[in-house]
Amino acid sequence: MKKLPLNLTIGLILTFMFVFMAALSFVWTPYDVTALDIGSKFLAPNFQHLFGTDHFGRDVFSMVMVGARNAIAVSLVAVGIGMAIGVPLGLWSAATRMNGYGLMDEALMRGNDLIFAFPSLLMAIMITAVFGPGAINAIIAIGIFNIPVFARMTRGAALGLWSREYIMAARVSGKSMMRISYEHILPNILNILIVQATIQFSIAIIAEAALSYVGLGTQPPMPSLGRMLNEAQTMIFFAPWLGFVPGGAIVTMVIGLNLLGDGLRDLLDPKLRIRAAQTRKGEDNNVTT
Repeated sequence: MKKLPLNLTIGLILTFMFVFMAALSFVWTPYDVTALDIGSKFLAPNFQHLFGTDHFGRDVFSMVMVGARNAIAVSLVAVGIGMAIGVPLGLWSAATRMNGYGLMDEALMRGNDLIFAFPSLLMAIMITAVFGPGAINAIIAIGIFNIPVFARMTRGAALGLWSREYIMAARVSGKSMMRISYEHILPNILNILIVQATIQFSIAIIAEAALSYVGLGTQPPMPSLGRMLNEAQTMIFFAPWLGFVPGGAIVTMVIGLNLLGDGLRDLLDPKLRIRAAQTRKGEDNNVTT
């Protein structure tokens, strides 16, 4: 059985841990995250409350479970929006350039530059000014920011394949540009897109936490990791667990997803696999000599 790269293994473990915890929160949490218990406020971590309680007596561990669920849901949908729109745009842009319509490709890329000029946080502020704060607007803002990322990635990878012989054979056979894109180009760049999706997933989690921190993300009474950090900043000196726990959850999720992306890149990229095999072979030769 082929041994998985260490970074992929660690990334899978960390990612699975939070996904399982988020999924479990749909059916069970140790305590009700909306129930207030003022008599139990500011309890330090103990056997009853593993991560302590906050200023309303709510169980921090339960809030982290639900907060992780909200962060994963928002990030997953936002990255899905970016892929669903950005990948077809990137394929279309590469196809139009190779078909002699470079002006259309250039216009699309300049449109991507315009979107890049507005970070997801600033875009969320503008959207919120019109529609009001909430998780849906955060999803829209982060999703729009992800569209040009996937469009550029797809376009760059697709342009490198259009000069291959099997693509030329498909063009000679009479297939349309978009049919070639989806039947021949997309399957060969799918590994790159999967790796990029895991990286964008981690970025989206940070963006969701930042939006919730400034009050533009998930709204009360539903817990949010970013809002938990915001509420904890004035109590950090006498209740440090209120900041360390949600902050640690965000950091661990992002590290897990980044390791997962790096591991998938090492596993799916043939050049990296060949390089790693040559390195191992060289080390084995040194050992035998």
